Amino acid sequence: MANYDLLLLPGDGIGPEVMAEVEGVAGWLNAQTQNSFNVDIDLVGGAAIDAQGVPVSDATIEKADKADATILGAVGGPKWDGVDFEVRPEAGLLRLRKDLELFANLRPAICFPALADASSLKREHVEGLDIMIVRELTGGTYFGEPKEITDLPDGQKRAVDTTLYTTSEIERIVRVACDLARKRGKKIHSADKHNVMKTGVLWHEVASRIFKDEYSDLECHHILADNCAMQLVRDPKQFDVLVTDNLFGDMLSDEAAMMTGSLGMLPSASLGAEMNGKRKALYEPVHGTAPDIAGKSLANPIATIASFAMALRYTFNMGEAADMVDQAIANVLDAGLRTGDIMQEGKRQVGTVEMGAAIRAEMDRLAA
Repeated sequence: MANYDLLLLPGDGIGPEVMAEVEGVAGWLNAQTQNSFNVDIDLVGGAAIDAQGVPVSDATIEKADKADATILGAVGGPKWDGVDFEVRPEAGLLRLRKDLELFANLRPAICFPALADASSLKREHVEGLDIMIVRELTGGTYFGEPKEITDLPDGQKRAVDTTLYTTSEIERIVRVACDLARKRGKKIHSADKHNVMKTGVLWHEVASRIFKDEYSDLECHHILADNCAMQLVRDPKQFDVLVTDNLFGDMLSDEAAMMTGSLGMLPSASLGAEMNGKRKALYEPVHGTAPDIAGKSLANPIATIASFAMALRYTFNMGEAADMVDQAIANVLDAGLRTGDIMQEGKRQVGTVEMGAAIRAEMDRLAA
């Protein structure tokens, strides 16, 4: 029997509603397995700004650092559009990633057969889709310095964002992606812009060396990031694992996500370096705060529940439990239950609480 410390950061908008369903799944596992999750709940994003004046407090960062895993709901919303840039809700998420050194973002794009017709692409292009995008998360354009807007003598303004990568930053993210590829289809693509960017040149050189020297058993490919965007729309199933930098990964993972039918369906994991057999980890759904439906029990909790399933798999080494959660989600969708964002003709629409309850009921059936 193992005891795990699980920190939940519901955040803003629909975050508290979908996180409540994660609590339900954790409670189910506490009752049905020999493992125990000690759940703590704290503030992040706009909720933290309102209560504490900052998007994430030092005390919350300390909790996340000590926890075995942290699950985050979503942050932001129009209520906080007027706050200073440095204390915007999203700064809380960025600080968590930076302070915990969560450099590897895993974004699966999986199309459940029951939702293939909900995709913006034809069924034959997305049915059976299963891509893992591995995005470098703590370097590149989002964190490079200088980052500033300055006044010019002629009255204009000049904005600067610096894109910066070192050899070791590229090495560690490529190795994470290659290790995942070994456990999947043994195929990996590295996306960069080495034709126009110096960081792309270094990325290409480092990835090529690691592919050759350490992962010769894999089918390794390089692809320009703009061509990768096109190929994801043309023939997404040609990809298995895709590794790329922070900026391109942000864009390409959102593109891949929409092929699955809804952003409300997809989880993600942000992992740190392995130390003594453990990694710092933050798990979160891909979707936003959806303030227009917040508090109405209309939100889709599947992405947040699936994020917890990723935590079961990658942090808690509970592969069978993760498989059960994933299978329960698939079975509920096969049975025709839908939240509004994935509603289809002839299916039955349910709310947030009903969807969570249906998934737990299916877990009961699978465990019987």
